[in-house]
Amino acid sequence: MRTAFVVLTYNRADALLAVLRALAPQCGPHDRVVIADDGSHADHVRALRAGLPYFACPVRHVWHPDTGFTAARARNLGAAHADADYLVFMDGDCVPTPHFAAMHARLAAPGHFVNGSRVLMSEGLTRRVLGHSPMLQNLRLAQWLRLRAAGDVNKLTHLVSWPGAPLRVEERFRWKGIRSCNFGVWLRDFEAVDGFDESFSGWGHEDADLVLRLHHRGLRRRNGFLATEVLHLWHPESSRLGENANRERVHARMRSGIIRAEAGLALAREAVDVRVTELNR
Repeated sequence: MRTAFVVLTYNRADALLAVLRALAPQCGPHDRVVIADDGSHADHVRALRAGLPYFACPVRHVWHPDTGFTAARARNLGAAHADADYLVFMDGDCVPTPHFAAMHARLAAPGHFVNGSRVLMSEGLTRRVLGHSPMLQNLRLAQWLRLRAAGDVNKLTHLVSWPGAPLRVEERFRWKGIRSCNFGVWLRDFEAVDGFDESFSGWGHEDADLVLRLHHRGLRRRNGFLATEVLHLWHPESSRLGENANRERVHARMRSGIIRAEAGLALAREAVDVRVTELNR
């Protein structure tokens, strides 16, 4: 199985590099890393290139012009240039734990998609991590316990690896806990529903819409708790303008049986305003 890690980013090179430093040791030569860039400014792109860690696999930067919050399009463009069998979508502010890639590979199964989990970090801990101290991958149990006691992380589920945990699979659509910042899906299934729907405007719920359409296609959700956690770096809350309208669209689609996106992966594959750069070849 060839896996592509599709990492969404926008004008936050320091956080992205923290993610890539944690991901690099987990990727073999058969994997792919695709930076799905939602229009970052040139200085952030330069910082990415200058700070890119060593990867044993190809790393591709897929950039399109900044026209506002278009995460669905950026992710589709990343998938369109992934060249892989399996896609793991990540956000450029979600640092993977050391067993992240192995657990996604272990949970991947025909007829399923994997909905990952995350641990939230405080503003203060985020500042320290972005300053390279501490290195999250090197922390010991006692240090994590102190961070939890201080309120710097909201839980410690990333310290337990239990891929065989019961109650992972859900047959029906459930809104709670959907995480496009940590999400695994077979490319063939992503293609069958035409990817994320780029017709959703502004922040919110294009990930729930994707999950709903995958369920309509007949796939089952496999939750990645106690296996695929990421450590979510703090950031100011994004504007929620348009969230209610997006939520209502998903509610309407719950009754429609819709499977394919109105504007999705097929459209992204025809895009001409995209700049694709091989970063480590």
